[in-house]
Parts: sequence; C-alpha cells; structure tokens
Amino acid sequence: MTDQVSEEARVIPLRRAPGHPDAAAPVPARPGAPGPAAAEPLWRDLVGDVLRRERQAQERTLRDVADAARISLPYLSEIERGRKEASSEVLAAAARALGLGLGDLLSRTGSELAHRTGTASRAVRRAPYDGLCLAA
Repeated sequence: MTDQVSEEARVIPLRRAPGHPDAAAPVPARPGAPGPAAAEPLWRDLVGDVLRRERQAQERTLRDVADAARISLPYLSEIERGRKEASSEVLAAAARALGLGLGDLLSRTGSELAHRTGTASRAVRRAPYDGLCLAA
C-alpha cells in the first residue's frame, strides 16, 4: 500500500522562515498537544543566547572561542544563532572554552528559560512528605 501524502505535507515547522507571508502567524499545535506550539522558546535558542552573551562579556571573538573549544567557527556561529542543536560534548567544549562548566551553562540556560517564560517568579509548590523514614 502506498501513501499518497507528499513528504512536504508531513513536515511540521517549529517556526516560519523569515520573509514567509505567515511568519508572524503562530504555528498551529499538533493535534492533541497541550497549549500553543510556540508558548516557550526553543532550548537551542536559549543556549545560543547564553553562549553569545558570555563570549561578548569576555570580549572574545567567535574565532577565539571556536579555536579554544576545537569547534569549527561556522558551527559555533550556528549554535549561537540557535540554528543547530549541539551535542552535550560540543556544549561542554564551548562552555569550557569560556571558563564555564557544562552545569554552569545549563543552569544559566534554565534561568534564562524561567525569565523568558515568567516562571522565575512563580513559587514551586511541593507537597509535604508524609512517608516513613527508616534509618539503618
């Protein structure tokens, strides 16, 4: 049995390309997906913003950081612009080149996500633990 749907029809874009007539219109959510599709920023955009801000705060060039991290300059540029989803190894190398640990980078990225989505001001409520604690 052949499927008559074209490959183009199966692609669900995360965001419209700049210059597209509907670029300002929100991308519809997947059927059954909770909430709007563009409610939160993409992780790769946040990571890229954090890396770029840290690099610029240190007044370092893209080439300097790319060389120190042993990442190609074009690839690091695409990571900073949120165009590439980098592996944890690449992110760790970029963070180390900036004098950060991977945990520092992820923590700053998480803080940026909380800031942009407004969850930083919301208190996390946890139910009290009513279980039994056994000590050996």
